[in-house]
Formats: sequence, structure tokens, C-alpha cells
Amino acid sequence: MPASARHRSRDNVLNRPEFLSLNQPPGASGPDSRPRARPRTTSPKQPQSQENGAFRGARQDVPDAGAGGSEGGANESQPSEQDCMQLNPSLGGIALNSLLAIDICLSKRMGVCAGPRAAWLSINSLVVLLAFSGHAVPWVLGTLISLYRSNTLAGQEVLVNLLLALVLDVLTVGGLQKLVKRRGPWGYQPGFFDYIAMDTYSFPAAHASRAVLVAGFLLNHLVLAVPLRILLYLWAFLAGVSRILLGRHHLFDVVCGLILGYLQLHLVENVWLDSDTCQTIISISTLNWAQLI
Repeated sequence: MPASARHRSRDNVLNRPEFLSLNQPPGASGPDSRPRARPRTTSPKQPQSQENGAFRGARQDVPDAGAGGSEGGANESQPSEQDCMQLNPSLGGIALNSLLAIDICLSKRMGVCAGPRAAWLSINSLVVLLAFSGHAVPWVLGTLISLYRSNTLAGQEVLVNLLLALVLDVLTVGGLQKLVKRRGPWGYQPGFFDYIAMDTYSFPAAHASRAVLVAGFLLNHLVLAVPLRILLYLWAFLAGVSRILLGRHHLFDVVCGLILGYLQLHLVENVWLDSDTCQTIISISTLNWAQLI
């Protein structure tokens, strides 16, 4: 080899011993390379190596799953607004829930005529009859029959206003029940007459509202003796209570029904229709156009 070539080879940094492995192709063994002995594997240890490999694979998959679901986990860790409201209720919400719980408890205890094993099953028929006396169907039918048989203008005036008051009560209570949709304490299904009178839910109590309305109306426009007046007050109260005894309404539903009937009574008295207006309504309903001309 010429002297210049040896001089360049000696001056080349890559020819130093510590850099000789960089000049060798992959797989080639250098002067310091020594054959490495392969670890001996035995059959009893093979399941353990497979388990270790599976465990390492599972550990590698865990960060990927965590990284992929980090956003979902962050969203789940943050409670929704509704959950925050339930965890931190207001004072009004606590008071309302407490009153509803007391109402349900008292209504359950007062339903002594509800179910086949009721405590007061012996007077169940009397309570059912008392509750039916506040139903809309007999009062509307009775008012129509009385109006058909009435021959005096004063009587027709009172009966027409009573009929309109009953229609107002049915529509008002039915609308409120459809809006609130509260079930009774014993979960009874409404009957045929209940569907006719639109009395399918518990709040407010239609029988209590109608009993107060009818009793107040009769007391204002009929001349009755004192015992009969007391009986009317008592009937209005017992008609509402009978619905609690039968398990059809809560106590709070009946109280609201009594208040609603009292308000409707004042509304009917304030917008009282005179005799001429009542005669016009009767002529239109009976198609008697001769009185209108």
C-alpha cells in the first residue's frame, strides 16, 4: 500500500477501534464480537412466558384505551346540571318534597276502604255511594232533566247557570288533571264514567270541587231550612273525604279541589247570566228559532 494511502487510513477517525463497528455491514461480526448463547427454554416455563407476554400486551393496550377515552372520562366525571340540582336542592325543593312525602303517607293511611282487604270494607258500599253523589254525570243529567221540565223563567235562569257552572268545573278540572298528570295513591285505573267526566287523574279532586260548587250554588239560590243547610255543608265535605277513603285521591288533591270549587262558585256568581240571556241559550239549544225572531 502506498505511503499516502496508509497516512489517510491512519488519519481517518472511523478507523479507530471504538468506531470499527460503524464500518461493518449489518449482521457482520467484528473482532470483539462474541457469539451469544441463546437462553434455554423449557416446556414448564413456556406458559409463564406466554402469560408475561399477554400481560405486557395488556399493559400496552391500557394507555391507548385511556388516551382514546380520556375525553369521555372527563365528560363523565363532570356531573350534569340536573345532577347538581339534585345534589344541592334548594330550600323550596326540600320543603315541597317533604310535603309531598307527608301527603302520600297520610293518603295511604287514610285509604281504609281501598283494596279487597281494607280495614273498613264493611262500609265500602256506603262510601262508594257517597263518592258517586259528587260525580259529574248524575249532576249534569239531573240538571238537564230539571231544565226540560221547568216552566218558570226564574227556575230556568237558575238551572242554566248551574249547568254552565258544571260544564266549567268539568273543563277546568279536566284541563288541570291533564296538565299535572298525578296518579292516585293506590294507582287505580279510571272507570267508564270517569272517562266521560274527564276525571282520569288525581290532582285536583273533581268530586271535591264539584261538591263545593253545587253546595254553594244551592245555598245561594234556594231557600232552605237550617238542618238542610248543615247537611249540604256536611255532604260537600264528606264527598271529598270519601275519595281519600277509597284511595282515589291524595289528601292534598282533595284540599285543592275544595279550594278550586270555592273559586269557581265566586266566578259563576260574578258572571251571572240574566233571564233573557238564558232564554236565548235555551232557544238555540232546542232549535226554537221563533223566540229569537
